[in-house]
Amino acid sequence: MNSHQHIEKLHPQQRKPQRGLIYGCILLLAMTTISVYAQVRDIGVSPWGPADEIGRLNLITPESRAAILSRVSGGAAYDLSVEYFIGMPSWQAAGDPRYQIWMTHTPQGTVVDDPMRVGEKMNDHVSYTGSAISMYSHTGTHIDALNHFGLNGKIWNGFPAQKHLGDRGWNVTGAENIPPIIARGVLIDVAAARGIEMLGDGYRITRQDLIEALDKQGVDIQEGDVALIRTGRMKVYEDAAAYMVNPPGLGMAAARFLVEEKGAMIVGADNLSLEAFPSELEDDYVPLHTYLLAQQGVPILELVYLEDLSKDAIYEFVFIGGSLKLRGADAAPIRPIAIPVR
Repeated sequence: MNSHQHIEKLHPQQRKPQRGLIYGCILLLAMTTISVYAQVRDIGVSPWGPADEIGRLNLITPESRAAILSRVSGGAAYDLSVEYFIGMPSWQAAGDPRYQIWMTHTPQGTVVDDPMRVGEKMNDHVSYTGSAISMYSHTGTHIDALNHFGLNGKIWNGFPAQKHLGDRGWNVTGAENIPPIIARGVLIDVAAARGIEMLGDGYRITRQDLIEALDKQGVDIQEGDVALIRTGRMKVYEDAAAYMVNPPGLGMAAARFLVEEKGAMIVGADNLSLEAFPSELEDDYVPLHTYLLAQQGVPILELVYLEDLSKDAIYEFVFIGGSLKLRGADAAPIRPIAIPVR
């Protein structure tokens, strides 16, 4: 006999209290679930104190740097940055500027304009070339600062935008605060582990995908690591439309596995936006970004070139990266390198 049948057999005077108790329990459970969910989706408070602006990058210490550098094998250095060129993948669909480069000085133009006031003979002899660029800060290989996404008007460690975001950028957690990164890096080649060159459009990487890839590679993630996910999408990088449309990416459970179970310091990938779409949460269109940046203090690396590491089956390495110190910015270009370790 189920609980509903039991209630029906009760005297009419007894039914309402019993039903009320059950419905009350259901309501309490629902309210508890909503409360827990609300707490989970709140801003993270730094264990490094109320002034912390770099989150998990605090895991970089003299000891951690020395430990990984002592294992350098002296082999090849792998460039993990993409090239920048007109027409490259970017966020113009969201209204952000494309990458542009233009000449400010050319040898022939210098002869004509003589901008340095040195005369035609000198300009004929000394050729002068200069250029300028403009782009969105999240163009090409870059690192997201912790102010890039927040929740409820606040960013990592509870800093409110109303107080800390001015016309010249953020006065906390700006990209200028990102220190030189020297840490153990791990490639998680999900595409190769699945026996394919590139994950399919919109494929959402699972926790199990990561576990299986790490197992096949014979490596694991440790606290303080830079975890880099290969989807294979970089194979079509030169074709911006193909690269940007419906990319494969990381799922929420996979992100939680890397950060909460394994202790990753930075999470990155070879795609445009790290995560897969559409969102797994109805009330957040970029849940991995808010989870990693705003709740966990984990910087994100995007458009990381991982093809050469994959080809040579290099899964563990020293990750070295220095990003531009753009004051108040929410991201900065970075040219990381990977050096294999013993």
